[in-house]
Amino acid sequence: IEDSARVISRMTDIVMIRTFEQTKIERFAANSRVPVINGLTNEFHPCQILADIFTYIEHRGPIQGKTVAWIGDGNNMCNSYIHAAHQLGFHLKIACPYGFEPDPDLLAQYRHCATLVKTAEDAAAGAHLISTDVWTSMGFEAENEVRRAAFAKWCVSRPMMAAAKPEAIFMHCLPAHRGEEVEADVIDGPQSVVWDEAENRMHVQK
Repeated sequence: IEDSARVISRMTDIVMIRTFEQTKIERFAANSRVPVINGLTNEFHPCQILADIFTYIEHRGPIQGKTVAWIGDGNNMCNSYIHAAHQLGFHLKIACPYGFEPDPDLLAQYRHCATLVKTAEDAAAGAHLISTDVWTSMGFEAENEVRRAAFAKWCVSRPMMAAAKPEAIFMHCLPAHRGEEVEADVIDGPQSVVWDEAENRMHVQK
């Protein structure tokens, strides 16, 4: 990794990397002569969260002071939402099945802006934005059956959306599994902005 960073950074103006462990991109960046963007790691997904925030602003205006609900796996998306809550001044309510919570050190560090709640309904109540992700992310396919059982009650439903603010919107980084992490009526319904969100990945990453 160190040698690759030294060579590649001599040939480019900027490097964007999608990889697995966060330590890999950090080792690359430490040996790069040019800026390195995290396109995705197991631990963080900042480019997707930037697209989500941009999409919220596009539809509803400033996100500062708003409430965002993350429902589902405490994965790289959730971890980057915690960072965003701190940077941009919104409150994040996180609802995950037991054993699938985000990094506890991260939660402790950012407890002023991120709260772990007990149920998906608790997270959805009063939210301006509800976001979720697949139950089984890339690299965790071996856990698929265990996760299907653990996440059975964590499907974003119409009643959850109804418990949110009337102007609340729904996001998903895609691809989605209708009937698992989100009901078809939600992702294909009037509160969903997932197609704008997907398009905005391109604009934000540019």
